[in-house]
Amino acid sequence: MMNSLKSLPYVLLVLCCSIGMAQRRSGPVLPPNPLPYDLLLQGGHIVDAKNNIDGVEDVAIKDGRIAAVGEHLDTKDALKTIDVHGFWVTPGLIDLHTHVYAGTGERGSYAGDNSVYPDGFTLRNGVTTIVDAGSSGWKNFPDFKDKVVDRSITRVLVELNIVGSGMRGGNYENNLDDMDGKATGEFALKYPGVVVGIKSAHFTGPEWKPYEQAVVAGNIAHIPVMIDYGSRRIERPLYDLVTKYLRPGDIYTHCFSGNRGEQDANTGGPSKALIDMRKRGVYCDIGHGGGSFAFSVAAPIMASGYHPDSISTDLHITSMNGSMKDILNVADKMILLGETIPEVFAQMTANPAHEIKQDQLGNLSVGAIADVAVFSEEHGTFGFFDMFGAKDVGHTKLVCELTIKGGKIVYDLNAIEFDQWDAPKHSSDPALAGHWTVFDERPFGSQRSSRWPSWIPPSQRKAAEGGKPQ
Repeated sequence: MMNSLKSLPYVLLVLCCSIGMAQRRSGPVLPPNPLPYDLLLQGGHIVDAKNNIDGVEDVAIKDGRIAAVGEHLDTKDALKTIDVHGFWVTPGLIDLHTHVYAGTGERGSYAGDNSVYPDGFTLRNGVTTIVDAGSSGWKNFPDFKDKVVDRSITRVLVELNIVGSGMRGGNYENNLDDMDGKATGEFALKYPGVVVGIKSAHFTGPEWKPYEQAVVAGNIAHIPVMIDYGSRRIERPLYDLVTKYLRPGDIYTHCFSGNRGEQDANTGGPSKALIDMRKRGVYCDIGHGGGSFAFSVAAPIMASGYHPDSISTDLHITSMNGSMKDILNVADKMILLGETIPEVFAQMTANPAHEIKQDQLGNLSVGAIADVAVFSEEHGTFGFFDMFGAKDVGHTKLVCELTIKGGKIVYDLNAIEFDQWDAPKHSSDPALAGHWTVFDERPFGSQRSSRWPSWIPPSQRKAAEGGKPQ
């Protein structure tokens, strides 16, 4: 056994595998694609709110960008064509409110164990971009960036907590001495396009300082403020927050919780605070979470014609297994309450992109980053519950079939990109598959060998097996 391990073929095999692994981490060198498109999604129902597209068209991708959108694009122009007839095709979804600062080991903290790593909850739901809503402040953002932001397939954007130490529990989040708008805003300026907002959350005191300082930071960095209003206090009514402190373009999350004066007690509809904040241009974000969505609040408010600007999850360890589950489950609730499918897609693409001033995302414009999602629409009887354990029954569910990030498929629920295993030949060249997918394609039949990944050249394979290199 030891002799075999020391043999030259084994050493060469390990060396070849190591080289290949390194190549894959840095990105394999692919032969160029001479065709106009790498990937063509054919015949899907496109919803692109920014470009006012709501109909059946094709989407073509080349070099990580949208190359064309239109009817009857030629399949001969693409390395790979996928038939998506009967499916919805949208820009990659954007989840505006999540908590993903995991990996610190801190118990009971959103800068720790209450957060989740993003990729297991995003790509399978068509989400390609998320915003972490205040898990870190300016003091621990570098650690968050290293642990999560820079290591995720998902595009992770960040709202800095106005608390410099971040969202680490009440002792930190109620510390008025750690709320420095100037330090937070100036720090945010160092990370343009990554730090996209300022967050205030969970404050229980009567003071206005958290919101005043959040706006100071937002003004310095020219980015919006998102407010989770914490405890309801008579000293700081919601109406004053949204009319005297927040600016046009700021975001009020948990807008259907009913916990802080969002609902008119007499009519059941939106309170004067919600009505006037919309008049002032402050956005209404759902931020479902584990305790911030009630049917008894959302249903009458939406029945009045007041709909949210954005659908978000407030993803964390409690909400993911509770009534929230994932962003598509929240969208299904909005459909149950009367919204159309194109409307909920707008609330998960173009709308949130605009709210965080990242309008290059959330659309399928030619030249835009090719983040794309494909969804099927299921019909049946589906139960949904809210933060009080109250139930409602809907009949439509959205299911993510395919997710494309930066021009390459990163999630495929039902293998719609691939050929049957025993088909006589590929529908596309396996050697060029790296242009449109992160998954490996290998030749069929006698040429196929699970022992040798496609990136190891034949000469190295032969040498490792004891033969002479060619």
